Order: sequence, then structure tokens, then C-alpha cells
Amino acid sequence: MKPFIKISYSLDKKAFEALFRDYFKPLTGFALKFTGDLDSAKEIVHDVFVKLWEKREEIDLEKAVKSYLYTSVNNRCLNFIRDNKKFDRNEFALEKNTEQAFSTDESIETIEMRSIIEKSLESLPPKCREVFLMSRNENLKYQEIADKLKISIKTVETHISKAMKILRIDLAEYLTIVLFLLIK
Repeated sequence: MKPFIKISYSLDKKAFEALFRDYFKPLTGFALKFTGDLDSAKEIVHDVFVKLWEKREEIDLEKAVKSYLYTSVNNRCLNFIRDNKKFDRNEFALEKNTEQAFSTDESIETIEMRSIIEKSLESLPPKCREVFLMSRNENLKYQEIADKLKISIKTVETHISKAMKILRIDLAEYLTIVLFLLIK
């Protein structure tokens, strides 16, 4: 499975079939963790793909399609839980399944996000990356970085500012996933 698929402005039948093949199984597994029922999970994922096809002209497909699909399935699963909670005699088991789904998905999404962030960090100029990592990973103050690298505080500030600008641009399309992870 590809981490993110970008599609041109319109979703044609061939591209839609490729999306379906790549994502139906993983999305069903994701939904199954919420619902506890394979048929319900498949139905939820199927409905998401039907809605994607019906609204293919309205949806901005230049964004990360994977994020859109997982968010849609997640929302439908939460609706499923809400609508079926009154029929579930063992609510504790359902809540436990929901927590497990979040933690498993969080692990997968966290790993993917770390990989994306690392790639973005690798694209920084070497000195800029070094200064940024000293600030973030070693929790050094600007003065400490300046002293250690024998550069001015202003240069440290410039490198940090440049790194933040590049990271914001590189990671802008993944903001939905980051927010989703933070909300959990």
C-alpha cells in the first residue's frame, strides 16, 4: 500500500478502482476495530467509497486521499457506535474496542508521520538542520547553540526561523493527520 496517493483534478474510474484496491482491506481492518463486526466494517468502508465516487467532482483530491478516507471511515464508525450503542449490552467491550482502534491507528499514523517529518528534516540545509535539531532534540537555548557552534544568536534565530518555514510548507498537507493524532 502506498502511504499517500495524490490524484489529478478529477477522479476517473481507473484511479477510483486503484484506490479501492489499495485501501479497502486496510480501511475495513480499521473499521473492524471500532465495530467488532466484519459485515458492518465492510459496509462502512463501502459507503465511504460510494460517497467518494458520488462527490468526486466536489471533493478536493489534490489533498492526501489516504487522510480523507481514514477520516471518513473514522467518522462513520463513530456514528455507527453512537447509533448502535443502545443495542449493545456490553458497552464496556465496545469502548475497549474503540480505545484499541485508536491506539493501533495512532501507532501506524505516528510511524508514518515521523517518517514524513524525518524526510522534511533531511531536506533542510545541513547547518539549518543541525541548529534546529539542537534546539528541539537537545532542548538547548539559542545562546547555548550559538556558543557551541561559535555563531551569533541572530544566526541561530535565522536558522530556526528558516527551518520552521520549510517544515510548515512541507507538512502543510498533513495538518489534518497531525490534528487527528493530537485530538486522540
